[in-house]
Amino acid sequence: MTTEQSSLTASHADPIPLRRAWLVLAVVFIAEIMDLIDSSVANLAGPSIRADLGGGPMTLQWVLTVYTAAFALGLVTSGRLGDILGRRRLFLIGLNGFTLASLACGLAPGPGFLIGARLLQGLFGSVMIPQGMALVKVVFPPEHLRKALMPFGPIMGLATVAGPILAGWLLHLDLFGSQWRSIFLINVPFGVAAAVLGRRVLPHHAGEDPGSRLDLVGVGLLTAGSALLIVPLIQGRELGWPVWTYLSMVASVAVFALFVASERRSPHPVITPSLFRRRSFVVGLLIVGGFYASLGAFVLVINLLLQLGLHWTPLHTGLTLIPWALGTAVAVLLAGAVLAEKLGRATMRIGLSVAIVGLLALWWSTVHWNTGITVWQLAPSLFLTGFGAGLMFIPLFDFILGDATAEEVGTGAGMLNAVQQFAGAIGVAALGTVFFSRAAHGTTQSYFHAAQWVFGICAALYLLALLLVGLLPKHSRPAH
Repeated sequence: MTTEQSSLTASHADPIPLRRAWLVLAVVFIAEIMDLIDSSVANLAGPSIRADLGGGPMTLQWVLTVYTAAFALGLVTSGRLGDILGRRRLFLIGLNGFTLASLACGLAPGPGFLIGARLLQGLFGSVMIPQGMALVKVVFPPEHLRKALMPFGPIMGLATVAGPILAGWLLHLDLFGSQWRSIFLINVPFGVAAAVLGRRVLPHHAGEDPGSRLDLVGVGLLTAGSALLIVPLIQGRELGWPVWTYLSMVASVAVFALFVASERRSPHPVITPSLFRRRSFVVGLLIVGGFYASLGAFVLVINLLLQLGLHWTPLHTGLTLIPWALGTAVAVLLAGAVLAEKLGRATMRIGLSVAIVGLLALWWSTVHWNTGITVWQLAPSLFLTGFGAGLMFIPLFDFILGDATAEEVGTGAGMLNAVQQFAGAIGVAALGTVFFSRAAHGTTQSYFHAAQWVFGICAALYLLALLLVGLLPKHSRPAH
């Protein structure tokens, strides 16, 4: 869930009746769920897409990665653009663009067209999501805002894990012979309904600050550095790691350094510079990066192992992932209702520890039972892996921003969300490359060896995050 916050003031917002405010919330919910499900369904549909449209592992990685990378890069600027151009206007532009891009994905004649449509999906999604949260925060009076925001965590957590199961069901139904295309086309009726309702209920003024400015140099450097890193990670293995891939990754470090230097001199920085003087925020970026890179890679690889390694159908794969989804959903509800408040940051320690045990159990299960493994033998380790990750979703950002000032928390939350998305893309790109390089022979046994390598690396990333949790503030940031 995106928690982009901005300084919204009542004097610049249209007051609306409470009943209409709940309709605004419904529109934003639809947009959020469309985005979250779309970021996960393609993992399960990946082998079907590749079989239908052609292309190699690099094509599959691009289909998965380009969405989250574009979303992450767009998030950096879209919150401020909402201040300048109007939140209602940008939300509707993002929603309509996302719906049209979903239609283009569903009608894609080839892999290049699909990758381009996924890029547009990610960009329009990044325009839509921050505006939606800002609109919700301004239409509800303070005494009702917390009640309105309470369902977001559990519903978004459930939507995230429901994506692969929904994709498996849609692929199995094969509505009108649409095969994998239905996972994108299903967005169209929901997007149209949300756009029609949104035009009627969204306020025309939502606390915008027309005096805001956008640091175009900073945005350009950040985008260039990210592209220089992701492109070689995805294409390097299939091209034999030519010299330009190494030069590109080295150049990305230099460009990121230029971005930091530019931010220090900019009168309108993309990221509030004082955040980087806070140990908790710098440590938090590492935790978010490691956790979401591991999570993104795990979701990709478990789907590839079951479908390419064991030749299970998408529906069989989706049903096999129910214990993982159930574990995540139960943990999100527990963390939101009880654990995060009672145990504080220990909730994250417990979550990461359980997730590590789950990944190691999954590694052991695939080694022990190998190609004869069954759904029931996978279930316990998948449940533990999902449960551990689920305990992280609710408290993570609150503790990272626990000692941030009111001026810093909006930019900080936006940055953390961008890093979350970007880390997921890096995880798919980097660990996807590890998987496909280990599974180069295309045999069932090679897929198992490749998956075991990735499960081990994911566990190591969770362990790194676990060691860093103790450096976060002892208290979370109170809800406003």
